[in-house]
Parts: sequence; structure tokens; C-alpha cells
Amino acid sequence: MYVGRFAPSPTGLLHIGSLLTAVASYLDARSRHGRWLVRMEDLDPPREKPGASAAILATLEAFALHWDGEVVYQSKRHHLYAAALAQLRARELVYPCYCSRKTVHAQAQGMGVDGVVYGGRCALLGTDKRLCTDKAPAWRLRVGTELISFFDAVQGWQQQCLNTDVGDFVLLRADGFWAYQLAVVVDDAAQGINHVVRGQDLLVSTPRQIYLQQLLGLPQPSYAHLPLLTNALGQKWSKQTQAPALDLRRRETLLRQVLVYLGLPQAPQVDNLADLLDWAVQHWQLGLVSPQAIVTA
Repeated sequence: MYVGRFAPSPTGLLHIGSLLTAVASYLDARSRHGRWLVRMEDLDPPREKPGASAAILATLEAFALHWDGEVVYQSKRHHLYAAALAQLRARELVYPCYCSRKTVHAQAQGMGVDGVVYGGRCALLGTDKRLCTDKAPAWRLRVGTELISFFDAVQGWQQQCLNTDVGDFVLLRADGFWAYQLAVVVDDAAQGINHVVRGQDLLVSTPRQIYLQQLLGLPQPSYAHLPLLTNALGQKWSKQTQAPALDLRRRETLLRQVLVYLGLPQAPQVDNLADLLDWAVQHWQLGLVSPQAIVTA
């Protein structure tokens, strides 16, 4: 059975880009008679906004986007991430890193697809904590030189060499917070997620997640990365670019807007949002979604 999900972070209210992702993942699941789960990715308390989780769920319901099962909260799943890290530690696939942000940038191997490429200073130190005892380490995963390749249902074939494009990456931060890359892999496997439909901004993270899946012996979902919605300056709509929260008084207009962005024809007049979504499910074709960014303002 198809199992998909929508996994927002409670760092603010949903905006038009969030709605695009929620609707696309919902339609892809429902059109294949599958399950659509909601997972709250609340792993970074300093960035979370009070009440955001409840507001996100209320917004989904207001748009008639009803999920299956219980909502999963990553903040309650630390034991699963710790078990995965312990498995990797037992095989000496991770190592403690004591480098400050300044050191990481000063000794970087250059710029990669997602920031600087870690230079590997602590990889040579092994687990000898005598070299630095004044702070807790981050834990980095050793990467290989092989190419990680996969087919994306929207963006096409992708490949990445983690060694040169990313470098050894963090699974547990020095401040004790789990990194997204590990948590998302563990949770997708634990929840039986086999189809991931999400924004293109996460495309560069996918090879890291596939690599982790391989090391942990977990199944690899199929992936589809949606086009980004941008403002007039070409910036992705996000909380950082002051994307306005969804105006629930304009629900039908906003829903029709994202359906057009997703390649659907103009929908007929309907009595309610549930009927509009039912129509969209019947006409949904993932292959019609454009890989190109969409300027919305």
C-alpha cells in the first residue's frame, strides 16, 4: 500500500508553499488509494513558535486535508534516533567532532551543495576524547566516494558524491539536538513511508538520506520534489522571506491556486473544499507537475 506523509516544522504558520506540499502529497496518496500521514518535525525547540503545531493541524483541517492515524511528534521519538546512532557507532561509521563553526569554515574543503564541505579534521582523531574535554561533541557520519544516484518523479535523475559535495555530515549536534537527516530517515522507515512528496529545497538532502538508509538497512522510498514557489525577487517563499500565513477566509481561492500550480486544469464550481479535493484526486497526475520554480508575486 502507498504510504505518504506531510511533515511540517512548527517554526511558524503554514504559508502558500506549505499548502502546495501538503496538497500534492495528499493528492498523490489519495489518488493511489493510499494512506496520508502527518508528522510534526519538532526537533529544534529554540526555533519553534508556541502554538504552531496546533495551528498547523487546524489549518490542514480547515482545508479539508484530513490525515490517517495519529500525528507523530519527533520530539517524542529520541529513543529511536539514539538507537540508530548507537548502531552506527558500533560499526565505527560515525565519530565525535569538536570543531567550532569557525574551525569548520576555516578548514573547509570548499563550498558544496548545501554549504561548506567539512574538511575532516576530527575524522583523524578517532574517538580519543582526551584531545578535547571541555565540551560535548557533535557526531558526524563518514561518507564514501561513490556516487549516490536516484530517480526523482518530478526532477528526473539525480546524482551526488557525498565526499566532495557534502562531506562528513552531522547526525547529532553538539547542543544535543538531533539532525534532520537522521530523524527523517528513521521516522520514514518506522512509519512505513514509501513515497515522499516534498519541496525541491530538500532535493540536495536526499542522497544523504539514501546513504543513511543503506547503512541502516532501511528501505528507500520513491521521491518526488515539487517546484519551489518564489516571490518576485526569486526567493523561495518561506518563514525567512516573510511568507504570509494562509488567510483561511480565502481557502477556496488558495486551494484552486495551488491546484493550478500543480498542473491541474481549472476546477469546476463545487459546493465545498472536500468536493474540490475529490475532483483533484480524480484528475491528479504527478507527471504533469513542472520541475521549474513558480513565481507567485
